Amino acid sequence: MSASMSPRHHVVIIGSGFGGLFAAKRLKRADVDVTVISRTTHHLFQPLLYQVATGILSEGEVAPATREILRRRKDIRVILGEVTDIDLATHIVTSVAGEGTTTTHYDSLIVAAGATTSYFGHDEFEGHATGLKSIDDALELRGRILSAFEFAELTEDEHERDEWLTFAVVGAGATGVEMAGQISELARRTLVKDYRRIDTRQTRIVLIDALDDVLGTFGTKLSAGAAKQLQMLGIEVWLNERVVGVDDRGLTVEDQSGKRTRVPTRTIVWAAGVQASGLARTLAAQSGAELDRSGRVKVRPDVTLPGHPEVFVIGDMMTLNDLPGVAQVAIQQGKYAADEIRRRLDRKPDLPPFKYFDKGSMATISRFRAVASIGPLRFGGFAAWVLWLVVHIMYLVGFKNRVTTVFHWAVSFLGRGRAQRATTQHHLLGPHAGQGLQVPDAPTASKTSH
Repeated sequence: MSASMSPRHHVVIIGSGFGGLFAAKRLKRADVDVTVISRTTHHLFQPLLYQVATGILSEGEVAPATREILRRRKDIRVILGEVTDIDLATHIVTSVAGEGTTTTHYDSLIVAAGATTSYFGHDEFEGHATGLKSIDDALELRGRILSAFEFAELTEDEHERDEWLTFAVVGAGATGVEMAGQISELARRTLVKDYRRIDTRQTRIVLIDALDDVLGTFGTKLSAGAAKQLQMLGIEVWLNERVVGVDDRGLTVEDQSGKRTRVPTRTIVWAAGVQASGLARTLAAQSGAELDRSGRVKVRPDVTLPGHPEVFVIGDMMTLNDLPGVAQVAIQQGKYAADEIRRRLDRKPDLPPFKYFDKGSMATISRFRAVASIGPLRFGGFAAWVLWLVVHIMYLVGFKNRVTTVFHWAVSFLGRGRAQRATTQHHLLGPHAGQGLQVPDAPTASKTSH
């Protein structure tokens, strides 16, 4: 199937994340037609995925429907599809949804397909260590985390119980720290009175990173403070430890001396790295552009593909001047690309090279504890946590989402509850749920309950 062609300049945007969404919004009232092609039906507010995974927020609060967000924009068409090919010579984008294939012609193209979890060449880890890049990941993690406590309650075997009550988080960046902190809150506050045979306060949480600091981009002082606060929460912080093996019963790490240590666990969260969408390789192969170690395309200073000024590559898919892989980069580049397209149509001079304005970085450690880095300012504690709340509320899309999010934060942070502890049989028991099959590695339980 071919997407309808318009006599007006046609801008195709691949991806409905921060970069793609802000580019589409910026083209309002421009003399263009816009087509947004996305593999999902929603816009994902990725910084709050860890709260979906730990039961604070629902998926709908961090992932509003793209069509709902753009419903008033009659100049925008939204197409569901996984982009499988981009032909730079013919200006054709090919996408697939279900059994249907769609081809879409573009005059200008904005590629904002984002990134996926990187296992650093060990793709075999993926089946046992879940990343946190999508709603599917978050729901799977929620099921794994909640089921770990359920199975710990069932088993009679002490070693097996310890495995279920041990959680390993790989990667001590913002996502890893936030996940470790919330698992600790879940175990030590929310679930304390819910079980009869286990003490959830005895849960073991191990945060592992191959580098020598926690939240390294926040500076030495905040990094040390964050590590101390994590330890106060009962979290073991293992630094300079590289993961060399992962299976369904745990992981193995290796320190700088070559010594290996085994961590028996049934739940592993992988927050250690990212790699660009495979579309980056497609673009590089046709344009001769270079790729970095993470598979990102090296773009020109105006974020266009070398030799193809009509193609903009933004966000986590591109590399330029060592820009960080954060939402603000994608947002600012999306706006920049849209403005450049408008100027070309108006026959105005090109914009100066893209320049990123760093608005700072923030990460939560637990309730009432966060760190913030804004320009020359570095601070932590309650003030940073309040600032984190305000900023994230501002960037949530939709009034309804803001209201419900604040309510669920109040339930979780001021009280002990988690509004979203429901999980499906599939996520709770694994892919064999509902098929009459035994769950792999299910715990050994007594035949009678006590």
